[in-house]
Amino acid sequence: MTTLEQDLAAGVLEHGTPPCLSLYQPTSRHHPDNQQDPIRFRNLVKALEHSLAQQYPRDQTAALLAPFHALAADAEFWQHTFEGLAVLGARDHFHVYRLQRPVAPLAIVADSFHMKPLLRITQSADRFQILGLNRKTVCLYEGNRDAVGALELADGVPETLTEALGAELDEPHLTVSSYGGAHSAMHHGHGGRASEVDIDSERFFRAVDRAILQHHSQPSGLPLILAALPEHHRLFREVSHNPHLLADGIDVHPEALDSLDELRQRAWQVLEPRYEARLAALAEDFGTARAQKMGDDVLPQVARAAAAGRVKTLLIEAQRRVPGRLDMQTGRVDLSGDLGDAHTDDLLDDLGELVSSLGGAVVVMPSVRMPSTTGVAAIYRFDPTRPDAKSASPSTESAAGASSTGASAINAVGKGERPRDSQALGEHTVAELYDMARDMKLRGRSRMRKAELIAAIRSAQS
Repeated sequence: MTTLEQDLAAGVLEHGTPPCLSLYQPTSRHHPDNQQDPIRFRNLVKALEHSLAQQYPRDQTAALLAPFHALAADAEFWQHTFEGLAVLGARDHFHVYRLQRPVAPLAIVADSFHMKPLLRITQSADRFQILGLNRKTVCLYEGNRDAVGALELADGVPETLTEALGAELDEPHLTVSSYGGAHSAMHHGHGGRASEVDIDSERFFRAVDRAILQHHSQPSGLPLILAALPEHHRLFREVSHNPHLLADGIDVHPEALDSLDELRQRAWQVLEPRYEARLAALAEDFGTARAQKMGDDVLPQVARAAAAGRVKTLLIEAQRRVPGRLDMQTGRVDLSGDLGDAHTDDLLDDLGELVSSLGGAVVVMPSVRMPSTTGVAAIYRFDPTRPDAKSASPSTESAAGASSTGASAINAVGKGERPRDSQALGEHTVAELYDMARDMKLRGRSRMRKAELIAAIRSAQS
């Protein structure tokens, strides 16, 4: 079974044959709260059925709804839910995703899948992974500020010391000697068992570091928080080459904590300063761009710019929905209609899909952090009024951030080619400068403004 990130990266959800059915609902991990989940699900399926009946004959919708009804009847499935659920279905698609974040109940029939709740989850700045490590075993968790859960290790990641080293495990090297004609032999170890344990631990940590980087950190792009005893922190950090590993960590193994929620709280204490700094940097970048006529928050104007490939970074308000239709070719918007209508979409959702498809970064932000009141805020790649505007088109400019690859867009912003000349630092956004400062491990970067970041980076480079 593929993950949400894998499906997004492969573009699986971009080409559903209409009508496309999108169902979201909050769920519960534990009994007895989860007993209500299938009931709520059936009610949302009825809403989908009602919406379909307004536009399509029953004989055309029965096959679309059949997998939804089958899922509702799957008792085993409802015993293993997380905090949220997304179910997307079309004539040629049916996808079920257990989510580690609550989502608002929603049932929409449209020409494309409703993706904004999934974008918020996969492209949010508050997501992280936790690596639990000791000398013999490894475990991995993924979460956000709301929830955390165990993550199945990918094939190729060793779960234990024995699996990683196998026959290469060091054993004490013993020799047998007799002294003074004694009939009994004395056994002597060379190097000592303690040193051999350290050697095995170092080799195990190296193997874990390589595998986690290849199979989890690079595909997800998420920050990695180490949860281990202090002495294991020291050894692992000495051998690690994972650029996603955060300098701060949790000084206890996850199994020593009372609950997953305590693990979540400790992880969020590590990540929160970074999260707040990144959102503030994005808001500051938008303010600067708008003042220079390189940004806008008026939806029709942003839509036209998006269709022209001019949007570099698009900020979307998480809880806002705007009913209407978007012409993906021209950017023209129609603000009429109702979300209960099978032919009316969420404009913000469609706008995010359009920007992502053209290589822009899409960041779904909480309402209190949005730098605009319209639900959107766009930073442009170039000003079309400039004589050299065409030379800065998306085909020639390095886009700041991945599109819908499933990696966090916050983490993707600023990963384009950076000029080596320190005098060009002023051309970078605050978010890009923050990335550079983080890579250089500059202290106090989360409290720096743009000028301070530039000065600190130049000082470190000199």
